[in-house]
Amino acid sequence: MVRDVSLYVTVPGFFRCPISLDVMKSPVSLCTGVTYDRTSIQRWLDSGNNTCPATMQVLKSKELVPNRTLQRLIQIWSDSVQTQNGTRVDSAANSAVTKEEAEALVKEMRAQKEKMDHLSKLICFAKESEENCEFLAKFDGFVEMLVGFLDGDKDVNFLERVVRVFVMILNKVGDYKALRLLILKQNNDASHECLSSLLHVLRQGRSVNSRVGVIKIIEAITLDAESKQILSEKEGFLLELVKLTSLEKDPSLIEASLSCLAAISVSKRVKIKLINLKIIGELRKLLTEGQKASVSIIEKALKLLEMVASFREGRAEFCNDAACVEAVMNKVLKVSSQATEHAVMILWSACYLFRDRAAQDAVVKSNGLTKILLLMQSNCSPGVRQMSGDLLKIFRVTSMSNSCLSSYDTKTTHIMPF
Repeated sequence: MVRDVSLYVTVPGFFRCPISLDVMKSPVSLCTGVTYDRTSIQRWLDSGNNTCPATMQVLKSKELVPNRTLQRLIQIWSDSVQTQNGTRVDSAANSAVTKEEAEALVKEMRAQKEKMDHLSKLICFAKESEENCEFLAKFDGFVEMLVGFLDGDKDVNFLERVVRVFVMILNKVGDYKALRLLILKQNNDASHECLSSLLHVLRQGRSVNSRVGVIKIIEAITLDAESKQILSEKEGFLLELVKLTSLEKDPSLIEASLSCLAAISVSKRVKIKLINLKIIGELRKLLTEGQKASVSIIEKALKLLEMVASFREGRAEFCNDAACVEAVMNKVLKVSSQATEHAVMILWSACYLFRDRAAQDAVVKSNGLTKILLLMQSNCSPGVRQMSGDLLKIFRVTSMSNSCLSSYDTKTTHIMPF
């Protein structure tokens, strides 16, 4: 077997982060003079450490100063290595950008110049610090320009970059009401361009992060009943979110989709649409087959199930799905206090409030009485304890009724004819 020597590259030692030992993407220096990759040292500091990992000196300041010189050297070296291997390098991806340069980039983009390349540079700029993100968010007309890009371009690569910048500055925008008006202003237009572009990324986006980013943007603007109605009526939008809750999808996509669906699903009309899109079946799969699902995913799945099962059609769908009822019962006391609260609320509504016999039978079958007794003895909230008491009463009554019927049947079988 011939070994390809060109695949082996010697990396200068001072290009590597002392913590991760990887080539630094965003080198920053501590007050001790040692340079680290921003992500690694930030994680170290966020863990409560107050020393320099390399020297173990106590830090007088935790300020991280970008090492522009080293970053440029790494970029030059990276470019030369890539060129030797015959591959093209996008130098915009890692080059440092100052605020003055960022301002100039924005102005050029307004003039429709080099939009793709400039967005890459602005992404690099925003990654440098929260301060840079706030600078872009507050820059006069920048958010409006991004929305304008959504309103016109249909190239998914370009749209993904727009979404990525949007998400990076989203927490700094502040006025989500104004953002909502900007994005949904096209709703009266037959084309619905902004929402269409976001839906295009949700369907065709190559990056999980960009698709999650679209969902975060959508959730940020669901501020009132009108915006929720507009979003729910956008053709294909609810369907795509339901598809993204499938077990086969990336966990971050599942969690973001569940969160967004819960934010939108306030009206009965939307809930009925979700029922028709088989959302309860998808939620059952998450609760029964998603052994590796995170606590947050289970909590959000139960919350959404509680919402769609709160009206007649949804409750009937839930109660007739014995596996789903059992799955909810099985989550009591096993995930978190929040998950337990959602689960108990769902069961209390179906079994106690509306006395659904199919749901009651499914709970009994899954050893529900024992779990409810354990729950009442746990350190649960007063509301959960009250609902548990109600459930216990209804199951005791049901048990006594079944016992009486059984006893009556036994006696009648032994009655001798005169």
